[in-house]
Amino acid sequence: MPWLKTWAEDGWSADTAVGAFERLPPVTLNDMIGTWRGSELPTGHPLDGLLALYGWRGKRFTDADTVDPLLFDREDQVLALDPGKLPLGLALSLPRIARTDAARGLFRAILPLLATRAPKARLRNVEWAGQSSAAMIYDDLPIIDHFRRVDETRVLGLMDLRLTPAPFFFLLTREP
Repeated sequence: MPWLKTWAEDGWSADTAVGAFERLPPVTLNDMIGTWRGSELPTGHPLDGLLALYGWRGKRFTDADTVDPLLFDREDQVLALDPGKLPLGLALSLPRIARTDAARGLFRAILPLLATRAPKARLRNVEWAGQSSAAMIYDDLPIIDHFRRVDETRVLGLMDLRLTPAPFFFLLTREP
């Protein structure tokens, strides 16, 4: 879709992104089951570019109650991280420090300590702007990731984080 390419390359305002999200059709819980590769869509959010910088791979939905919200690549393996162990508040309040080579190196070094085998989120139908669609609710953080269908293999994600005034956006592409 040309609008996604434009958004990924040039960025959009948060208002434009929300409008695009709200025009997309809903996604069912069953549609989300599987492993998804993630990519960020810039809107000027403090987290823009940070997940990619740190090696974010995507998300895994085994069933509605077994969700790995953060998958990261580490050498030849994929690790599911516990989002509750991440210094999200620090990254939001000091984004320049979070983007330094030192911060990234520290994160890569402690990545195994942040890993978990336990699911850290659930899938539920949640309403956004009057439309119910699949959403991922984090267990330990004030975050809901809302999903809408782009096409058969992609969904648009809107991260509603209580700590920020505007949402963070990402694209998920189903892995084979």
